[in-house]
Amino acid sequence: MTGNTQVVVIGGGYAGVMAANRLTRRDDVTVTLINPRPTFVERIRLHQLVGGTHDAVVGYREVLGKGVGLVVDTVTRIDADERAVALASGGTVGYDYLIYAVGSGSADPDVPGAAEFAYPIATLEEAQRLRPALDAAPATAPVTVVGAGPTGIETAAELAEQGRTVTLVCGRVLGPYLHPRGRRSVAGRLAALGVRVLEGPGTKVTAVTRDAVRLADGREVPSGVTIWSAGFGVPDLAARSGLRTDALGRLLTDETLTSVDDARIIAAGDSAAPSDLPFRMSCQAAGPMGATAAETVLSRIAGERPAPLALGFVGQCISLGRRAGIFQVAHRNDTVTSLHLGGRPAAKVKELICSGTVWQLAREGRKPGSLKWTWAKDNKRQQVLRTKRDAVPATVEQAA
Repeated sequence: MTGNTQVVVIGGGYAGVMAANRLTRRDDVTVTLINPRPTFVERIRLHQLVGGTHDAVVGYREVLGKGVGLVVDTVTRIDADERAVALASGGTVGYDYLIYAVGSGSADPDVPGAAEFAYPIATLEEAQRLRPALDAAPATAPVTVVGAGPTGIETAAELAEQGRTVTLVCGRVLGPYLHPRGRRSVAGRLAALGVRVLEGPGTKVTAVTRDAVRLADGREVPSGVTIWSAGFGVPDLAARSGLRTDALGRLLTDETLTSVDDARIIAAGDSAAPSDLPFRMSCQAAGPMGATAAETVLSRIAGERPAPLALGFVGQCISLGRRAGIFQVAHRNDTVTSLHLGGRPAAKVKELICSGTVWQLAREGRKPGSLKWTWAKDNKRQQVLRTKRDAVPATVEQAA
Protein backbone atom coordinates (compact mmCIF):
# COMPACT_ATOMS: atom_id res chain seq x y z
CA MET A 1 0.00 0.00 0.00
CA THR A 2 1.35 3.45 -0.91
CA GLY A 3 0.38 6.97 0.18
CA ASN A 4 -1.30 7.96 3.42
CA THR A 5 -3.33 5.27 5.21
CA GLN A 6 -6.48 6.26 7.07
CA VAL A 7 -7.18 4.25 10.22
CA VAL A 8 -10.34 4.78 12.27
CA VAL A 9 -10.55 3.50 15.84
CA ILE A 10 -14.06 3.15 17.26
CA GLY A 11 -14.02 3.42 21.03
CA GLY A 12 -11.77 5.40 23.34
CA GLY A 13 -11.35 3.00 26.25
CA TYR A 14 -8.20 1.19 27.32
CA ALA A 15 -7.96 -0.90 24.14
CA GLY A 16 -8.91 1.87 21.72
CA VAL A 17 -6.50 4.44 23.12
CA MET A 18 -3.66 1.93 23.20
CA ALA A 19 -4.33 0.99 19.57
CA ALA A 20 -4.61 4.60 18.41
CA ASN A 21 -1.36 5.60 20.11
CA ARG A 22 0.61 2.67 18.73
CA LEU A 23 -0.58 3.36 15.20
CA THR A 24 1.27 6.69 15.25
CA ARG A 25 4.56 4.78 14.89
CA ARG A 26 4.24 5.45 11.15
CA ASP A 27 4.21 8.99 9.82
CA ASP A 28 2.16 7.93 6.80
CA VAL A 29 -0.78 6.76 8.92
CA THR A 30 -3.60 9.15 9.86
CA VAL A 31 -5.38 7.99 13.02
CA THR A 32 -8.88 9.10 13.98
CA LEU A 33 -10.40 8.01 17.28
CA ILE A 34 -14.20 8.20 17.47
CA ASN A 35 -15.72 8.13 20.94
CA PRO A 36 -19.06 9.35 22.33
CA ARG A 37 -17.43 11.14 25.28
CA PRO A 38 -14.87 13.97 25.30
CA THR A 39 -12.93 12.45 28.21
CA PHE A 40 -11.24 9.12 28.91
CA VAL A 41 -13.08 7.02 31.50
CA GLU A 42 -11.10 5.10 34.10
CA ARG A 43 -13.66 2.35 34.22
CA ILE A 44 -11.84 0.49 36.98
CA ARG A 45 -12.52 3.52 39.21
CA LEU A 46 -16.27 3.84 38.66
CA HIS A 47 -16.99 2.43 42.11
CA GLN A 48 -14.90 5.30 43.47
CA LEU A 49 -16.99 7.80 41.54
CA VAL A 50 -20.07 6.32 43.20
CA GLY A 51 -18.35 6.54 46.58
CA GLY A 52 -17.15 10.09 45.94
CA THR A 53 -13.41 9.34 46.20
CA HIS A 54 -12.50 9.86 42.52
CA ASP A 55 -14.14 11.35 39.41
CA ALA A 56 -12.93 8.44 37.22
CA VAL A 57 -12.15 10.62 34.18
CA VAL A 58 -8.96 11.89 32.54
CA GLY A 59 -8.60 14.41 29.72
CA TYR A 60 -7.87 12.69 26.41
CA ARG A 61 -4.88 14.91 25.79
CA GLU A 62 -3.28 13.32 28.85
CA VAL A 63 -3.43 9.84 27.32
CA LEU A 64 -3.67 10.32 23.53
CA GLY A 65 -0.67 10.84 21.32
CA LYS A 66 -0.43 14.22 19.56
CA GLY A 67 -0.89 12.56 16.19
CA VAL A 68 -4.32 11.10 17.02
CA GLY A 69 -7.41 13.03 15.91
CA LEU A 70 -10.39 12.85 18.27
CA VAL A 71 -13.98 12.93 17.02
CA VAL A 72 -16.61 13.10 19.77
CA ASP A 73 -19.53 11.23 18.24
CA THR A 74 -21.21 7.83 18.09
CA VAL A 75 -20.80 5.36 15.24
CA THR A 76 -24.21 4.02 14.22
CA ARG A 77 -23.15 1.68 11.42
CA ILE A 78 -20.08 0.21 9.73
CA ASP A 79 -20.26 -0.06 5.93
CA ALA A 80 -17.53 -2.59 5.19
CA ASP A 81 -18.10 -2.48 1.43
CA GLU A 82 -17.64 1.29 1.27
CA ARG A 83 -15.04 1.31 4.06
CA ALA A 84 -16.86 4.01 5.98
CA VAL A 85 -18.64 4.51 9.29
CA ALA A 86 -21.85 6.49 9.76
CA LEU A 87 -22.05 8.96 12.66
CA ALA A 88 -25.04 9.79 14.83
CA SER A 89 -24.56 13.48 14.10
CA GLY A 90 -24.77 12.83 10.36
CA GLY A 91 -22.11 12.23 7.74
CA THR A 92 -19.54 9.48 7.40
CA VAL A 93 -15.86 8.90 8.03
CA GLY A 94 -13.92 6.77 5.57
CA TYR A 95 -11.14 4.37 6.44
CA ASP A 96 -8.54 2.06 4.96
CA TYR A 97 -8.49 0.05 8.19
CA LEU A 98 -10.90 0.02 11.11
CA ILE A 99 -10.18 -0.97 14.71
CA TYR A 100 -13.32 -2.04 16.55
CA ALA A 101 -12.88 -1.33 20.28
CA VAL A 102 -16.37 -0.39 21.45
CA GLY A 103 -15.93 -2.01 24.86
CA SER A 104 -18.68 -3.43 27.04
CA GLY A 105 -21.38 -2.35 29.45
CA SER A 106 -24.31 -3.64 31.42
CA ALA A 107 -26.48 -6.43 30.07
CA ASP A 108 -30.16 -5.64 29.86
CA PRO A 109 -31.57 -7.24 33.03
CA ASP A 110 -34.43 -9.63 32.42
CA VAL A 111 -35.51 -9.52 36.07
CA PRO A 112 -38.89 -7.83 36.61
CA GLY A 113 -38.45 -4.33 37.96
CA ALA A 114 -34.66 -4.20 37.56
CA ALA A 115 -34.71 -1.79 34.63
CA GLU A 116 -37.09 0.53 36.47
CA PHE A 117 -35.76 0.46 40.02
CA ALA A 118 -32.11 -0.67 39.96
CA TYR A 119 -29.08 1.43 39.03
CA PRO A 120 -26.48 -0.19 36.75
CA ILE A 121 -22.86 0.91 37.18
CA ALA A 122 -20.91 -0.31 34.14
CA THR A 123 -20.56 3.06 32.38
CA LEU A 124 -19.66 6.61 33.36
CA GLU A 125 -23.18 7.88 32.74
CA GLU A 126 -24.69 5.08 34.84
CA ALA A 127 -22.33 5.80 37.73
CA GLN A 128 -23.08 9.52 37.46
CA ARG A 129 -26.82 8.82 37.70
CA LEU A 130 -26.30 6.61 40.73
CA ARG A 131 -24.23 9.10 42.72
CA PRO A 132 -27.01 11.71 43.26
CA ALA A 133 -29.48 8.94 44.06
CA LEU A 134 -27.22 7.84 46.91
CA ASP A 135 -26.75 11.42 48.04
CA ALA A 136 -30.52 11.92 48.14
CA ALA A 137 -31.12 8.75 50.18
CA PRO A 138 -30.98 9.00 53.98
CA ALA A 139 -27.65 7.88 55.45
CA THR A 140 -29.50 5.05 57.19
CA ALA A 141 -31.24 3.82 54.02
CA PRO A 142 -30.29 0.21 53.18
CA VAL A 143 -28.28 -0.22 49.98
CA THR A 144 -28.41 -3.50 48.06
CA VAL A 145 -25.72 -4.42 45.53
CA VAL A 146 -26.69 -7.22 43.14
CA GLY A 147 -23.80 -9.18 41.65
CA ALA A 148 -20.67 -10.36 43.45
CA GLY A 149 -18.05 -9.98 40.76
CA PRO A 150 -15.27 -7.38 41.15
CA THR A 151 -17.55 -4.39 40.51
CA GLY A 152 -20.16 -5.54 43.00
CA ILE A 153 -17.60 -6.33 45.68
CA GLU A 154 -15.76 -3.04 45.19
CA THR A 155 -18.95 -0.98 45.25
CA ALA A 156 -20.28 -2.71 48.35
CA ALA A 157 -16.99 -2.21 50.21
CA GLU A 158 -16.62 1.42 49.09
CA LEU A 159 -20.08 2.36 50.37
CA ALA A 160 -19.87 0.31 53.57
CA GLU A 161 -16.58 1.99 54.45
CA GLN A 162 -18.46 5.30 54.34
CA GLY A 163 -20.98 4.04 56.86
CA ARG A 164 -23.74 2.84 54.53
CA THR A 165 -25.77 -0.24 55.45
CA VAL A 166 -24.98 -2.58 52.55
CA THR A 167 -26.23 -6.00 51.50
CA LEU A 168 -24.34 -7.82 48.74
CA VAL A 169 -26.55 -10.31 46.89
CA CYS A 170 -24.30 -12.81 45.14
CA GLY A 171 -26.77 -14.86 43.13
CA ARG A 172 -24.48 -17.81 43.67
CA VAL A 173 -20.96 -17.42 45.11
CA LEU A 174 -18.96 -14.45 46.32
CA GLY A 175 -16.18 -13.58 43.86
CA PRO A 176 -16.57 -16.48 41.38
CA TYR A 177 -13.06 -15.92 40.00
CA LEU A 178 -11.34 -16.14 43.38
CA HIS A 179 -9.63 -19.15 44.93
CA PRO A 180 -11.43 -20.31 48.11
CA ARG A 181 -8.63 -18.85 50.23
CA GLY A 182 -8.97 -15.51 48.52
CA ARG A 183 -12.73 -15.68 48.84
CA ARG A 184 -12.46 -16.17 52.59
CA SER A 185 -10.17 -13.16 52.79
CA VAL A 186 -12.69 -11.00 50.93
CA ALA A 187 -15.57 -12.29 53.05
CA GLY A 188 -13.65 -11.41 56.20
CA ARG A 189 -12.98 -7.87 55.05
CA LEU A 190 -16.61 -7.34 53.98
CA ALA A 191 -17.79 -8.64 57.35
CA ALA A 192 -15.45 -6.21 59.11
CA LEU A 193 -17.00 -3.39 57.09
CA GLY A 194 -20.49 -4.55 58.07
CA VAL A 195 -21.53 -5.81 54.63
CA ARG A 196 -24.20 -8.50 54.76
CA VAL A 197 -23.30 -11.11 52.13
CA LEU A 198 -26.03 -13.38 50.77
CA GLU A 199 -24.71 -16.42 48.87
CA GLY A 200 -26.12 -19.59 47.35
CA PRO A 201 -28.60 -20.56 44.61
CA GLY A 202 -31.49 -19.18 46.64
CA THR A 203 -30.04 -15.68 46.38
CA LYS A 204 -30.80 -15.27 42.70
CA VAL A 205 -32.84 -12.09 42.32
CA THR A 206 -36.35 -12.68 40.99
CA ALA A 207 -37.75 -9.15 41.22
CA VAL A 208 -36.81 -5.61 42.14
CA THR A 209 -39.29 -3.09 43.55
CA ARG A 210 -38.92 0.52 44.57
CA ASP A 211 -37.94 -0.43 48.12
CA ALA A 212 -36.94 -4.11 48.07
CA VAL A 213 -35.18 -6.95 46.27
CA ARG A 214 -36.88 -10.36 46.13
CA LEU A 215 -34.86 -13.57 46.08
CA ALA A 216 -35.51 -17.03 44.69
CA ASP A 217 -35.76 -18.55 48.17
CA GLY A 218 -38.63 -16.22 49.03
CA ARG A 219 -36.74 -13.69 51.08
CA GLU A 220 -37.28 -9.98 50.56
CA VAL A 221 -34.33 -7.66 51.18
CA PRO A 222 -35.27 -4.05 52.05
CA SER A 223 -33.49 -1.63 49.74
CA GLY A 224 -33.56 2.15 49.58
CA VAL A 225 -31.10 2.10 46.66
CA THR A 226 -30.48 -0.98 44.53
CA ILE A 227 -27.28 -1.19 42.50
CA TRP A 228 -27.10 -3.68 39.61
CA SER A 229 -23.64 -5.03 38.80
CA ALA A 230 -24.65 -8.41 37.40
CA GLY A 231 -24.30 -9.34 33.74
CA PHE A 232 -22.12 -8.38 30.79
CA GLY A 233 -23.13 -6.89 27.48
CA VAL A 234 -21.49 -5.36 24.43
CA PRO A 235 -22.85 -2.86 21.90
CA ASP A 236 -24.61 -4.47 18.93
CA LEU A 237 -22.82 -2.30 16.35
CA ALA A 238 -21.00 -5.24 14.73
CA ALA A 239 -24.13 -7.36 14.41
CA ARG A 240 -26.15 -4.40 13.08
CA SER A 241 -23.44 -3.84 10.50
CA GLY A 242 -23.66 -7.41 9.19
CA LEU A 243 -20.45 -8.69 10.79
CA ARG A 244 -20.33 -12.07 12.46
CA THR A 245 -20.29 -12.12 16.25
CA ASP A 246 -20.42 -14.61 19.09
CA ALA A 247 -23.59 -15.19 21.11
CA LEU A 248 -22.97 -12.09 23.24
CA GLY A 249 -22.28 -9.83 20.26
CA ARG A 250 -18.49 -9.73 20.36
CA LEU A 251 -16.84 -9.48 16.94
CA LEU A 252 -15.47 -12.83 15.80
CA THR A 253 -11.81 -12.66 14.82
CA ASP A 254 -8.78 -14.84 14.25
CA GLU A 255 -5.73 -14.79 16.53
CA THR A 256 -4.38 -11.61 14.88
CA LEU A 257 -7.69 -9.97 15.95
CA THR A 258 -8.79 -9.68 12.33
CA SER A 259 -12.51 -10.01 11.65
CA VAL A 260 -13.45 -13.35 10.10
CA ASP A 261 -15.46 -11.36 7.54
CA ASP A 262 -13.13 -8.54 6.56
CA ALA A 263 -9.33 -8.20 6.76
CA ARG A 264 -9.70 -4.43 6.98
CA ILE A 265 -11.52 -4.68 10.31
CA ILE A 266 -9.59 -5.55 13.46
CA ALA A 267 -11.02 -5.80 16.97
CA ALA A 268 -9.63 -5.26 20.46
CA GLY A 269 -10.80 -5.33 24.06
CA ASP A 270 -14.06 -6.57 25.54
CA SER A 271 -15.89 -6.43 22.18
CA ALA A 272 -13.53 -8.96 20.51
CA ALA A 273 -13.88 -12.74 20.43
CA PRO A 274 -10.60 -14.10 19.00
CA SER A 275 -11.08 -17.66 17.73
CA ASP A 276 -14.42 -17.63 19.57
CA LEU A 277 -12.42 -17.92 22.82
CA PRO A 278 -12.73 -14.40 24.26
CA PHE A 279 -10.67 -13.22 27.19
CA ARG A 280 -12.01 -12.10 30.51
CA MET A 281 -13.24 -8.51 30.57
CA SER A 282 -10.38 -6.47 32.01
CA CYS A 283 -7.97 -3.63 31.30
CA GLN A 284 -5.33 -6.34 31.79
CA ALA A 285 -6.42 -7.80 28.45
CA ALA A 286 -7.42 -4.52 26.79
CA GLY A 287 -3.95 -3.00 26.66
CA PRO A 288 -2.17 -5.91 24.95
CA MET A 289 -5.13 -6.45 22.63
CA GLY A 290 -5.11 -2.78 21.60
CA ALA A 291 -1.39 -2.99 20.89
CA THR A 292 -1.83 -6.21 18.90
CA ALA A 293 -4.68 -4.73 16.86
CA ALA A 294 -2.45 -1.80 15.92
CA GLU A 295 0.47 -4.10 15.07
CA THR A 296 -1.82 -6.13 12.82
CA VAL A 297 -2.74 -3.01 10.88
CA LEU A 298 0.87 -1.84 10.69
CA SER A 299 1.99 -5.25 9.45
CA ARG A 300 -0.64 -5.22 6.70
CA ILE A 301 0.42 -1.73 5.62
CA ALA A 302 4.02 -2.94 5.43
CA GLY A 303 2.99 -6.01 3.43
CA GLU A 304 4.01 -8.35 6.26
CA ARG A 305 2.22 -11.24 7.90
CA PRO A 306 0.63 -10.15 11.21
CA ALA A 307 1.72 -11.95 14.37
CA PRO A 308 -0.90 -13.66 16.54
CA LEU A 309 -1.93 -12.23 19.89
CA ALA A 310 0.40 -13.06 22.80
CA LEU A 311 -1.51 -12.45 26.01
CA GLY A 312 -1.34 -13.91 29.48
CA PHE A 313 -2.85 -12.94 32.81
CA VAL A 314 -1.29 -12.39 36.22
CA GLY A 315 -4.43 -12.34 38.36
CA GLN A 316 -7.23 -10.11 39.55
CA CYS A 317 -7.02 -7.15 41.92
CA ILE A 318 -10.06 -5.95 43.86
CA SER A 319 -10.24 -2.95 46.17
CA LEU A 320 -12.08 -3.41 49.44
CA GLY A 321 -12.51 0.22 50.35
CA ARG A 322 -9.62 2.68 50.46
CA ARG A 323 -7.61 0.78 53.08
CA ALA A 324 -7.68 -2.85 51.96
CA GLY A 325 -7.90 -5.08 48.92
CA ILE A 326 -6.97 -8.44 47.47
CA PHE A 327 -4.66 -9.42 44.67
CA GLN A 328 -5.59 -12.93 43.51
CA VAL A 329 -2.62 -14.53 41.75
CA ALA A 330 -3.36 -16.54 38.59
CA HIS A 331 -1.58 -18.68 36.03
CA ARG A 332 -0.94 -17.15 32.60
CA ASN A 333 -4.07 -18.90 31.26
CA ASP A 334 -6.20 -17.00 33.80
CA THR A 335 -6.82 -19.91 36.16
CA VAL A 336 -6.29 -18.97 39.78
CA THR A 337 -3.64 -20.25 42.14
CA SER A 338 -3.95 -20.58 45.92
CA LEU A 339 -1.81 -17.46 46.38
CA HIS A 340 -3.18 -14.03 47.15
CA LEU A 341 -2.10 -10.76 48.75
CA GLY A 342 -4.53 -9.02 51.05
CA GLY A 343 -5.00 -6.05 53.33
CA ARG A 344 -3.33 -2.67 52.92
CA PRO A 345 -0.53 -3.97 50.65
CA ALA A 346 -3.17 -5.18 48.16
CA ALA A 347 -4.89 -1.79 48.32
CA LYS A 348 -1.61 -0.16 47.36
CA VAL A 349 -1.17 -2.63 44.50
CA LYS A 350 -4.66 -1.85 43.24
CA GLU A 351 -3.96 1.89 43.29
CA LEU A 352 -0.70 1.29 41.41
CA ILE A 353 -2.63 -0.70 38.80
CA CYS A 354 -5.27 2.01 38.40
CA SER A 355 -2.75 4.81 38.03
CA GLY A 356 -0.40 2.55 36.06
CA THR A 357 -2.90 1.89 33.30
CA VAL A 358 -3.23 5.62 32.62
CA TRP A 359 0.56 5.98 32.78
CA GLN A 360 0.94 3.16 30.23
CA LEU A 361 -1.44 4.83 27.80
CA ALA A 362 0.31 8.17 28.19
CA ARG A 363 3.73 6.57 27.69
CA GLU A 364 2.55 4.81 24.53
CA GLY A 365 1.26 8.15 23.30
CA ARG A 366 4.67 9.73 23.80
CA LYS A 367 6.70 6.73 22.62
CA PRO A 368 4.52 4.49 20.44
CA GLY A 369 5.66 0.87 20.44
CA SER A 370 7.51 1.17 23.74
CA LEU A 371 5.31 -1.15 25.80
CA LYS A 372 5.81 -4.92 25.64
CA TRP A 373 3.80 -7.79 27.11
CA THR A 374 5.66 -10.81 25.72
CA TRP A 375 6.64 -11.87 29.24
CA ALA A 376 2.98 -12.63 29.99
CA LYS A 377 2.29 -14.95 27.05
CA ASP A 378 -0.09 -17.85 27.71
CA ASN A 379 1.38 -20.87 25.92
CA LYS A 380 -1.58 -23.06 26.86
CA ARG A 381 -3.93 -21.08 24.61
CA GLN A 382 -2.40 -22.67 21.52
CA GLN A 383 -3.05 -26.11 22.99
CA VAL A 384 -6.70 -25.22 23.50
CA LEU A 385 -6.96 -23.85 19.97
CA ARG A 386 -5.49 -27.02 18.48
CA THR A 387 -8.18 -29.13 20.16
CA LYS A 388 -10.91 -27.08 18.49
CA ARG A 389 -9.14 -26.30 15.22
CA ASP A 390 -11.98 -27.60 13.10
CA ALA A 391 -14.37 -25.16 14.77
CA VAL A 392 -12.18 -22.08 14.49
CA PRO A 393 -12.90 -19.88 11.45
CA ALA A 394 -10.08 -19.63 8.95
CA THR A 395 -8.05 -16.42 8.87
CA VAL A 396 -9.35 -13.94 6.35
CA GLU A 397 -6.93 -13.37 3.49
CA GLN A 398 -5.29 -9.97 3.30
CA ALA A 399 -7.38 -7.46 1.39
CA ALA A 400 -6.01 -6.24 -1.90
